[in-house]
Amino acid sequence: MSDPAVPPVSSRDTPRFGTRERHRQLGAAFQGQGGDYNRLRPGYPPEVLDAILAALPSHDGEAGAPKAGTPAGAPRAHVAVDLGAGTGKLSLQLARRGLDVIAVDPSRSMLETAEQAYESMSSSADDPADPADPAVPVGSLRTLQASAEDTGLPDASADLVSVAQAWHWFDTEAAGAEIARILRPGGVLALLWNSLDVQIPWVHRYSRIMHAGDVYRDDFSPPITPHFALRERIVRHWEDPRTTHELIDLARTRSYVITASPERREKVLANLDWYLHEHLGHAPGSEVGMPYRTDLFLFEAENA
Repeated sequence: MSDPAVPPVSSRDTPRFGTRERHRQLGAAFQGQGGDYNRLRPGYPPEVLDAILAALPSHDGEAGAPKAGTPAGAPRAHVAVDLGAGTGKLSLQLARRGLDVIAVDPSRSMLETAEQAYESMSSSADDPADPADPAVPVGSLRTLQASAEDTGLPDASADLVSVAQAWHWFDTEAAGAEIARILRPGGVLALLWNSLDVQIPWVHRYSRIMHAGDVYRDDFSPPITPHFALRERIVRHWEDPRTTHELIDLARTRSYVITASPERREKVLANLDWYLHEHLGHAPGSEVGMPYRTDLFLFEAENA
């Protein structure tokens, strides 16, 4: 018996929320989910971090990776403002690369997870999320409970503003104006997404079962304000090794599942259990490489 047809891959540039109230409800769903989110959502590939750092201006205005180190007279570290930072997945990787990072998020509980992870990272030479050269010093991390639309940060105070997995939760016009205000001349805006690689049929069906909302068309382009011009787009395909139990639990980090009724939530988890263990035939607890794609959009200010 053949499998039922899987609907075509999404043609969306952004998720659909139905109503403004539904958008607010889903956006608030992640508060209190910091532990699961931090444990189950992947970080970003080293090549993507390399591209972001290579786009940063040097302090004389030329492009180039920031100079790490702390000898007297050394150039100051680049300042990155990570908006919608959540548990600090990207914030921590940027700090690991030597940047001074301000992680901004409206959720205090999510930021506390980021602070705890930074304390652990800075006391260890190893960072499993980003196995960079251990000789590179850890930068700083501070957190700020605020919205992307109104950070309260000084004008022209950031070399980089990053937004990972969060641009679609913002008011684009207001956030764009705020980012333009806090970026220094020559600064960079980096928008990036990890998404399930639904070009692979089994991953596509998995995403449909868990109601993953962040699945876009292959050539999607995020809405952006007139303040910015696209400088470069980079796409990377890679795998995140996870046990089958973790792939089931990954659904618990999705806004649809978080806000679902207990009955619907258990149905989704049971369907994933059936799909991974019975339909695909993976042994319970075995390791599976989950295919992802990372889309990075690097923008520069139009008036730079």
